[in-house]
Amino acid sequence: MTAKPLNRFSVAPLSGMTRRLADVAAGRAAPDLVITGARILSTYSERILPDREVWVAGGRIAAVKPAGSHVGDALRTDVRGGLIAPGLVDPHLHIESSMVTACAYAEAALVNGTTSIVCDSHEIGNVLDVNGVAWMLEDAREAPLNIFLTVPSTVPATTPEFETAGGDLTAEKIAALFDAWPEAIGLGEKMDFVAVAAGDERAHSIIRAALERGRPVSGHVYGRDFVAAYAASGVTDTHEAIDADIADDLLEAGLWIFLRGGPPTTPWHSLPKAIGTVTEYGAAWKRVCACTDDRDADDLIAFGLDWVVREAVARGIPKPAAWAMGSLHGATRYGLDGEIGGLGGGRRADLVLLDDDLVPQATWYGGELVVEDRKPTARLEQALARPYRYPAPAYATMRLPDPLPPLIPALPPGPCIVNAIRTTLPGIELTHERLALTPGAGWPETLAAHGLCHVAVIERHGRSGGVAHGLLSAFGLTRGAVASSVGHDSHNVIVAGLDEADMRVALRAIAAQGGGVCVVEAGEVVALVPLPVAGLLSDKRVGAVAEEMKALKAAWERAGCSIPYMGFNLIPLSVIPQIRITDKGLVLVPETVQVPLFEAA
Repeated sequence: MTAKPLNRFSVAPLSGMTRRLADVAAGRAAPDLVITGARILSTYSERILPDREVWVAGGRIAAVKPAGSHVGDALRTDVRGGLIAPGLVDPHLHIESSMVTACAYAEAALVNGTTSIVCDSHEIGNVLDVNGVAWMLEDAREAPLNIFLTVPSTVPATTPEFETAGGDLTAEKIAALFDAWPEAIGLGEKMDFVAVAAGDERAHSIIRAALERGRPVSGHVYGRDFVAAYAASGVTDTHEAIDADIADDLLEAGLWIFLRGGPPTTPWHSLPKAIGTVTEYGAAWKRVCACTDDRDADDLIAFGLDWVVREAVARGIPKPAAWAMGSLHGATRYGLDGEIGGLGGGRRADLVLLDDDLVPQATWYGGELVVEDRKPTARLEQALARPYRYPAPAYATMRLPDPLPPLIPALPPGPCIVNAIRTTLPGIELTHERLALTPGAGWPETLAAHGLCHVAVIERHGRSGGVAHGLLSAFGLTRGAVASSVGHDSHNVIVAGLDEADMRVALRAIAAQGGGVCVVEAGEVVALVPLPVAGLLSDKRVGAVAEEMKALKAAWERAGCSIPYMGFNLIPLSVIPQIRITDKGLVLVPETVQVPLFEAA
């Protein structure tokens, strides 16, 4: 007999199980599973309780009892003094950033003790509109993981005047997604914070669509000056607290803050500074969560939400409180704490066995052991062997202009001013640099003399066929070219290089795969991660994509790039200061004005 799909729907709703759970908790019926010999990490009281056992029935927790309480028949697991904690709940992330499907994402999440996630699928929405969001939700329903959605709110991120996207999620489309999908539990990050603060009608109509349905609104804001108007507009969380001061402002304005931890070499590690609102300024942690936001497949395995929790501990948060930030708090923010985030009676039996350093050793999902000794069990392997297959249109999204227009601009005939983009670590914010350019004998000499390289963004949704040219300062590229079809947020193709020939090789390489990220040296592709689903996702297992990512990162470093490739993908993101390049040209943020590449000296 084929086992039922291993997803959240395989556990019956609590409403139909209350009598059975009461009978088990009262000792009138036997549990299905007893996990005994445990210390309990309580996210409710933020303490560790010794000598306990957990009674599980029907995939849910019937009771937590003193060790040795159950003496009858039941499957028993003795964890020999290990810590049992609720599975982690990641309140904000983008599955697409991992470059794998939801089914593949589940494997790495469960190994790292995460059993529930809240994703914002605005990346696939930017490419495939409502269909892309619906397909990802269907993928999520097949995945062995609790996956909820915050409906993408800002597709495209700015107006068509500034960029071309494949999708256009209006207030009416967003309302329809809320009405059709019960797992749509909130509105995704409202990235156009300048427009929200300025009272833009489109931005506020989308917020209304969520609030009228009782759904919370997630945020994304840079700059303390915007906080008051943003909060007044109905936004009640954000993951973009980059330091203690703005984190403090956000808490006092009534927002939940999600402390975003990421690999220290990437743009996604703001936790060390933002946590200062608690550790330095004395704020309570009751409305503070931990989240991952963006992870590639390699970092998804090495730097899960459990790693973010340990980062909070390293910065002074007690272990039970830090685990609560990673589980109960995120569940509470979305009103899911009656189902997940703690070990109370009636909750899902999503459990994690931890060592004393809070490193997950085993995971139970709906009462079934899916990870043991940090490896998938046969039961999980069975579920992962039947992934969702995206429809054919999702594999046909690279519609580049034909023939390709030039990828580099004509060299100015005389001295001029260049509006250059200066990259700095970690790569989120970019500096607007006005350089006095004295052209040399040709582009190679001019680039070398000024520490520049070419960058171009090519529209790939079959709309305008536009190409915009720019120049990167301090990017560090010493040879070849790099390219990506994951140019946030409209996900046009971004390519950087020292000469047009290598840039064209890189562009052709990812186009042939239906999307991807690649590095080119001397006319040869030396690293490539194919992303055929919407130009964003691989359809391979997470481990295979992680190995491709490791090779890409090594080649990226050899090429001399000064910011990680995920920071490179943000260069077209026209809602973060100070300057960006989209398929329409150079955009200054937050002024939201376009500037030419070259100006008269």
